[in-house]
Amino acid sequence: MSLPSKWEQFLKQLADDHKIDLNTVISKLLEWAFSNAEGRMQFEAWLDEAYPSKGDAENKASAAGEEAAEEEEEREEESEEESHEHRD
Repeated sequence: MSLPSKWEQFLKQLADDHKIDLNTVISKLLEWAFSNAEGRMQFEAWLDEAYPSKGDAENKASAAGEEAAEEEEEREEESEEESHEHRD
């Protein structure tokens, strides 16, 4: 496991101050952070949004691609209609 450097320094200092190892500090931090269902749900929602699972990411990419294709098709149709209007 790797930690961002600013947090690693902070957590190591806490561990040193309390004369416990870094793993214990991290374990207790996670225990505290996820000690209630609301905290777990908020974290899961954030994680799903920030780092969607492979299947979700593929679905979102596919949906975005389909939407972009539909928008492009609409623009082409509008352009063709404008071309026909100018000819008349």
